[in-house]
Amino acid sequence: MRAITYSTLGEARDVLKLTEMETPKPGPDEVRVRLAFSGVNPSDVKSRRGRPGMTKPPFDLVIPQSDGAGVVEAVGSNVDSARIGQRVWIWNGQWQRPFGTAATHIVLPSAQAVDLADDVSFEAAASFGIPALTACHAVFNGEDVKGQTVLIQGGAGTVGYLAVQLAKWAGAKVIATTGKDGARRAKKAGADVVLDYASPDLLAQVLAANDGNPVDTVIEVEFGVNVGLDAEVIKPNGRIAAYGSAKEMTPALPFLPLLFKAVTIDIILVYLLTETQRRIAIDKVHQALAEGALDCPVEQVFPLSETVRAHEAVEAGARAGAILIDCTG
Repeated sequence: MRAITYSTLGEARDVLKLTEMETPKPGPDEVRVRLAFSGVNPSDVKSRRGRPGMTKPPFDLVIPQSDGAGVVEAVGSNVDSARIGQRVWIWNGQWQRPFGTAATHIVLPSAQAVDLADDVSFEAAASFGIPALTACHAVFNGEDVKGQTVLIQGGAGTVGYLAVQLAKWAGAKVIATTGKDGARRAKKAGADVVLDYASPDLLAQVLAANDGNPVDTVIEVEFGVNVGLDAEVIKPNGRIAAYGSAKEMTPALPFLPLLFKAVTIDIILVYLLTETQRRIAIDKVHQALAEGALDCPVEQVFPLSETVRAHEAVEAGARAGAILIDCTG
């Protein structure tokens, strides 16, 4: 098989290499998937560059990326042979494993290759594992948001855009914050109100958009920067679902207002969802897709041989859709 690999940390053009490898065979309870597309996420870029305290990759050789979609090509023992030929999408492809989806093939536990409906494209499905499941868990986490007001900070981002769609599909009122360039995108996703997150009176605008009332749930892309505002606009017993805090990784919490509202702070790492949480999120994503309520736009597709450019596109930010790799090219 062909794969993109790295064995040292660094910039994409310095460490990523196109490599010929032996095509792996599935072991017990595993499947081998011939990949059509692989999704590149910010977490893939951060892992390749090295997170704080990292001096080398966790494995001697790494194939990056956790998201992807393709067709089951072979199965190991204990897996029904009827799975061969099934269209699937993948979650946690490279989580705590050396070999991810930036390749023509991947072998992984059968449960991590989820059946994909025939009318859903491989391109869309290559965004399900991290962006869609993160958005879904952030919106629901087992709860019904029908009739609630949900504030989505960063409603034009990859996760935020999906969260807006899912919250509206579930019957919530959605207030989204974006930069000026993202307002149209969040509105297209279905947000009832879109506010500029740089507005000096954003707190007052959020409350005014909800008829002067606090919001039920906040979905947060920049927890450290926004937790002060979130604490002011959230209702008693409300929930702040935070999946990012890149600009401030050591936030100071306004404990008193959080305490006297008994706010739940829900820190989300999609890789660590419980089996029940993941099943709920998968079922919700599939249901939304079946009802035509979820659009997963693609910004750009690169051939496998140009994975360096794909990583650099993710690093550049300011995109309106997923960055994918065509694993056949």
